[in-house]
This record gives sequence, C-alpha cells and structure tokens, in this order.
Amino acid sequence: AAGMFLRLLSDVRWRAADPKWRRMTCSRRSTSSTAEPHPVSLPAQAQVVICGGGIMGTSVAYHLSKMGWKDIVLLEQGRLAAGTTRFCAGIVSTARHISVELKMADYSNKLYQQLEQETGVKTGYVKTGSISLAQTQDRLISLKRIASSLNVMGIPCEIITPKQVAQLHPLINIHDLVGAMYVPEDALVSSASVSLALATAASRNGVQIHERTSVSHVSVQKGRVTAVETDRGQIQCQYFVNCAGQWAYELGHSGEESVNIPLHACEHFYLLTHPLKEPLASNLPTIVDPDGRIYIRNWQGGILSGGFEKNPKPLFTEGRNQLEIQNLQEDWDHFEPLLSALLRRMPDLEALQIMQLVNCPESFTPDMRCIMGESPTVRGYFVLAGMNSAGISYGGGAGKYLAEWMVNGYPSENVWPLDLKRFGSLQSSRTFLRHRVMEVMPLMCDLKVPRWDFQTGRQLRTSPLYDRLDAQGARWMEKHGFERVKYFVPPGKDLLDLDQSKTFYKPDWFDIVGSEVKCCKEAVCVIDMSSFTKFEISSTGDQALESLQYLFSNDLDVPVGHVVHTGMLNEKGGYENDCSIARLSKRSFFMISPTDQQVHCWAWLKNRLPDDSNLTMEDVTWKYTALNLIGPRAVDVLSELSYAPITPEHFPSLFCKEMSVGYANGIRVMSITHTGEPGFMLYIPIEYALHVYNEVMNMGQKYGIRNAGYYALRSLRIEKFFAFWGQDLDAFTTPMECGREFQVKLEKGMQFVGQEALLEQKQNGVYKRFTMFILEDHDTDMDLWPWWGEPIFRNGRYVGKTTSSAYSYTLERHVCLGFVQHFDEQTGEELVVTTDFINQGEYEIDIAGQRFQAKAKLYPFSSLFTHRRRKDEVELSGYQRE
Repeated sequence: AAGMFLRLLSDVRWRAADPKWRRMTCSRRSTSSTAEPHPVSLPAQAQVVICGGGIMGTSVAYHLSKMGWKDIVLLEQGRLAAGTTRFCAGIVSTARHISVELKMADYSNKLYQQLEQETGVKTGYVKTGSISLAQTQDRLISLKRIASSLNVMGIPCEIITPKQVAQLHPLINIHDLVGAMYVPEDALVSSASVSLALATAASRNGVQIHERTSVSHVSVQKGRVTAVETDRGQIQCQYFVNCAGQWAYELGHSGEESVNIPLHACEHFYLLTHPLKEPLASNLPTIVDPDGRIYIRNWQGGILSGGFEKNPKPLFTEGRNQLEIQNLQEDWDHFEPLLSALLRRMPDLEALQIMQLVNCPESFTPDMRCIMGESPTVRGYFVLAGMNSAGISYGGGAGKYLAEWMVNGYPSENVWPLDLKRFGSLQSSRTFLRHRVMEVMPLMCDLKVPRWDFQTGRQLRTSPLYDRLDAQGARWMEKHGFERVKYFVPPGKDLLDLDQSKTFYKPDWFDIVGSEVKCCKEAVCVIDMSSFTKFEISSTGDQALESLQYLFSNDLDVPVGHVVHTGMLNEKGGYENDCSIARLSKRSFFMISPTDQQVHCWAWLKNRLPDDSNLTMEDVTWKYTALNLIGPRAVDVLSELSYAPITPEHFPSLFCKEMSVGYANGIRVMSITHTGEPGFMLYIPIEYALHVYNEVMNMGQKYGIRNAGYYALRSLRIEKFFAFWGQDLDAFTTPMECGREFQVKLEKGMQFVGQEALLEQKQNGVYKRFTMFILEDHDTDMDLWPWWGEPIFRNGRYVGKTTSSAYSYTLERHVCLGFVQHFDEQTGEELVVTTDFINQGEYEIDIAGQRFQAKAKLYPFSSLFTHRRRKDEVELSGYQRE
C-alpha cells in the first residue's frame, strides 16, 4: 500500500527518475547515494538564487531560463518536490473567480500538456475534465458567473443538468443536485513529476540545482539583496526568490531586513482507496462538490478524495523546521464529515477498501489569493508562495508572471490582486494569521456572494470615531485592515443576519443606502474616510516639486492652496496610483491615495525619489481623521462652524485651506468629495476628531444631517462616471483610455514618467475605452444584480468586462463601468477604439449567462438630470453630455 501511495505522489528519487537528467547533471553533481549529499560546492555568486524546489521554485527557474537568464541557482533544503508539492492532489482546474487566477490556471494547463514532450519526463498528464456540482440555486448562479468568464476567455465550459452529470460520471448520486458546470479541458497531473520536468528543462538551460542546502538568511545592503547565506556557504546575488512554501513566512523574517509574507499552514486531509472491482477509467472527470466541501478524482482505478472542513487545524504557528514534510498524524474523527459527504455523493463506495488517510500541510493567505511580487522594503527580493491549495493549477502561470516581473520590470497581466504589496506589516501577526486561516480554509468552499467580509482579524485599524459610529448603527467592512462603514442601520430596523443576507439579488440594505444617497443629494451627510492613505512630501528647496513633477502626470506647479487630481504612472502610461495632491506651501505637498495604496505607493515613491537628505516623505495616514461632508448644505454647516466665508468666490473647487472648526485649529479643508457632489473633505488632527465630529453633527441637525457609508459613496461616484484605482484603474490602464486626458499635462515643460507612452496613444489612438453602461431591461427587484467582471457584448460579440457597478438611485437603473475593446472579426487583432465605435453599437451585459440590454455612454449625465425624474418621463438617449 505504501508503495502505491508513493507512486501516486511521484515521490520520485529524482536522480534515478530520468536517465537524461542523470547524464545532464553528472558534470555538476554526483549521482552517488545520499550519504555523500554535496559533491559539488556552491557557486560564489549568481544573478538569481531561488529558495524552494517545489512547483513554484522550479516553475520560476524554468521560465527565467526560457527568457534568457542563465546564471541561476535553485536551492532546496530537502529533495526536489518533497514538500507540499509531493502531496498535492494533482488537479488542474481553471474554474476561478478572479480573471488573473483564471489566466494563470489556463496557462499552467497548456504548459503541462506539452511538458512531457519537451523534457522527456513523464508528468502523468491526463485530460479528464471537471464537473462542479451545485446543490442550491445560489451555487448554480455562482457557477454560471464563472462559466461566463471561462467562455469569453475561449475555455470550453457548459452548464449541465443533473442527468448529464450522471452520464459523465455514473457513480455520482444526483438526487440533490440542481445543476453543474462541466469544464472538459481540466486535467490531472502528478505534481511532483511536473516539478521534476520543469527542473529538468531548467537544468538543461543552465540552471544549477542543489538539494539538501538550507538558506539561513538573506543579506541586504542599502535596501537591496546582496547575498544569500546557506549552511554550505554564501552566494552573492542580485535577486532572491522566496518560494519556500509554508516556510516562506519564517524565511522572510530571518533576514537582516524583515520581509512580511503573510501565510500560515493548515493540515489538509484526503483519503486514498484501493481500486474498485471495476477500476475507474483514467479519463473519468474530476468531481468538485463545494456544497459538500469535497473533491473526488480517479486514482489508479480507485478514488482520491479530500476537502476543506469547517474546523481546520492550523499548523506550525510557533514555527518549526523539518526537511521534508513527513506524513502527519491521521485523524479520522476530524475527517469524518468529509467522508460522510463523499459517501453521500458516491454511495457505491461503502464497500471500498480505504488504503490511507493522507494529512499534509497547505499554506493559506489572509484573503485566499496567492502572494507574488517584489518586497516593498528590499529591492531584488521576490516572493511566490501561499497558494491556498491551488499550487498545481497556478504553478505554471505564476512562475511565468514572476519571471516576467524580474526580467522586464513588470508582468504581462495586471497582478495587483496577488501583489505582496496589497498587505502591510499588520497582516503578519502570527495570532492574526492563525485565526484568519481558520476562517479562510472553510471559505474555499463557501458561496462567494457580492460584498462578503471576513469575520476574523477585525477591529485592527480603526478611526477614533469607531465607537461613536458603531453606537449609531454602523455596519462595517474592512479594507487593508481598516474598518470602514458600509451603511448605518436606522433605529428600530432589523436587517437579516449575516448568513441570510448573502444574495446575488437585491440586497436587504437597498432602501437604507437609498436614503443615505438622497440625503447626500438634498441635504448633507458625513462619511468617515480616515482609511485613505496620506503622505506629506516636503523639501528645503525645490526638490519636492521637481521630483513630483517627474513622477506625476499632471502639473503640480500650482498656486499654494490648490488641489490637483493626478495619476502616478509607470513607463507604459498605466496607473500605479490615482491620487489628489494639495500644495500646502511652496515646498510641501499633501498626497491622498486609496486605502490599499499605503504599502505600494510608499515603495514606488521611495524607490524613485532622489536620495536627498533635504527631501522628506512621511506617512501621516494615522495622524489625520478624514471626514467627507457631502451635499448642498455642507457649505452652511462648515461656514457656521468656522465663521469663515466658504462661498465659491472665497473657496473655489479643488482648493485647500487650513481652518478652525469649532474649537479645533489646523483642520485641512478641501473642496472635493470624490463623488462629484458638492461638499468638503476635512482632514482633522486625530486628537480633535471626536470634537469636530460632534460639532458637525450638532450644527448639521437643522440641515438634516446624517451619517452615511461607503455604499452610498460607491453609488454616487459610479453614476458620475468616476473611476477608482484598484477597481477600474490599474497598471495597464492609461489616462487616455479612461477619458482623463485633462489630468495629464503633456506640455508642462518637463518630462514625466509615462509621457512617451501617452504621446504615442494620443497620436495613434487607444485600444480600449472606459465606458459607462446603463442597464435598460433589468428589473432591480427580480433580476440578478451585476457585480464586477461581467462580460460586455457589442452587437453580439464579446468586447470587454465590467470593472465596477452600482445601482443609481437618481437614474433608478443599474450602472456598470467597464472597458470596451475592438477586435477584428477575422483575425482577432486589436483595433483602435473610436468614439463612433462606442456610440454605434448595441450592447448587452452578461450576468451569470443572462444578457441584459445596456446603453453605452462616454460622458456622465448632465447635472440638469440629477434631480429625480420618473423613468418613463426621461428617454435615456435624450441625456446631454456634461
């Protein structure tokens, strides 16, 4: 039995696995027994050192060597593919919610398919297809959303009936199913063999591979990687790649400069059976039953089945090192609920002989997305880890993107959802990670509905007003560890509890948010926006201005007191950040960015600002509470509290003044609201926050003031066609593509980053265009709501995806924002997108397979129509441009 088990997992003694490998590597290393483990000394230097010989490390080595980098050393503390990779279930599945994950899995599948031919190493690749089962209508909707994405990406996929499930897999009990999703191209592989094949190809391309070599720490000088210390000596290098799997956290903290890699291991169980009397066909589809929390695949004529239990067991919280992951303790009591689910799904297995219960560690991250990218604190330190049990599905694609990142400076796709810099140091507390992964692992199977929130690791970063707002009925969500208000439940109104309120349809907060939006339009609302990232940049001379003029696309040489909306662009003209910068004095600037920019923006600027002691940058996020005062009566509230004239003549739009509000001095007041509505942002020194809030609420009573949350803000900004970074804008989106040419000063008298790319786009046109869609035949009460990521069709052809959406209480319709592309019908080649192309099409938005007609617009609606009007009084086509 043990022998069969090891064969399944391809725990291949890799020196003997492939004669080609042995011949190829004998010049570099001995093929003698493990008693003589280090016949070849380590090189004194290399361009890249990769730590970890699992699927991730070998994939990065393979792709780097394919891209022409040869001076690479891969170090593995035990044997290649002997960690989590060895125990991996080997299911390659493309059914993913997030676009970049879907693309990584699709690339991996295609890579593994041809790997055996390329390397001569058997990988066990079998195209079986996969069937994801739905026991509820909500689960079926979730699968239909994924199917829509797969189909437009060119990956065959269909929603099938329970009867069709039985035809594809006769042993499956279908009595409780409402449908399923069939992906015929999904596959099975031997994950350890895939690793060995990648290592074989990398070695042929010049990569040196050394087993039984432990990395103790990474040496850093002046913020850059300089060397790697191992138990066999030092290797000087320019780049270090941490692919240490569940040990990546420890390794990150062992260096001279800590690199936070927030992941934590949990035990993961699956069982193996002896072959059935009639052995299962090798091409039988893999079954994923998320409502039963299990997966089932064929294994040597028998079954391999595991799952994600509701009460996972975290592992190694104190940190523990062992060379290879020995099989951990069996725990049949713990596995029992998953075994019951398996027997319900495949009743014929009752008589089957179980061979072994495998318990192996898998590492999980705080948001269920893997971690890749360069450290924000150490240049040249790259990370690829935390695969949340999808390592084999992502292995090929993740290795490719990281290699591109290292060689070219950026990957070929927008990988921000996976970027290490989405986390701060606050997510690296061991206690936080232990508690969060206990929530994350069950969530692997839970229904992903719009706007769900993690329940663990909460109330970590809060505004000074947290308790005041909470007492007034605030409902909270979390962004970058910061608590932010979604909306306020009025006294006496009961909302559904959390589990019941999960829906793909009209949510229970609909009317609450509607009344907050109405108050923003007609009176005045307060939104606590303290989570915004806030930096101060100043200098003794003109260094601050000159540096910012080079790093930002708009002209920042404006009179003191002016506020400038600007992009922080990369060399391709794409948005690394979208922010507002106020000029506080000749030599100091106050920069406001989105909440999740705190780490990314700091690292970006730090790496590009000149190393000048006369130039300082300070993160003042925690020093200021930010209140957004939105609505036509905001001006009345503020003028009464400050005894200062706040009329447009004295306080024009996009202006910043230090004022007194109530008894408090030094409040930075800006005439912007980030919504297109009139009002002011108040940046309040944190010790005055409660006083100013109380004064504003007391003074505002006679004007009908109320609290509001981010859901109201989202509705307001989307109906005004405001793009937000991280949702609509990313490193692959330029100002020219989203109608923000006015925020770029191409002729500001000096060069800036991204200028050449923008000049080229201005001359040649753009290949995608940010567009606003108003759903026309969509019933808000009865139909599925759009979320983001819905495919957009023009004249029946796929042209792009939505990036964000909200219900507009003003237009009484749903509004979606997204990018439209133009593909040649014959060749599929990208063509320039013109205004006429947008305006002359008939559009539909696909929500979970159902298409709704939509009206496309390139400009927001005129303020003439912000007053409420009945739908039947207003023809959408009659709206004017603003």
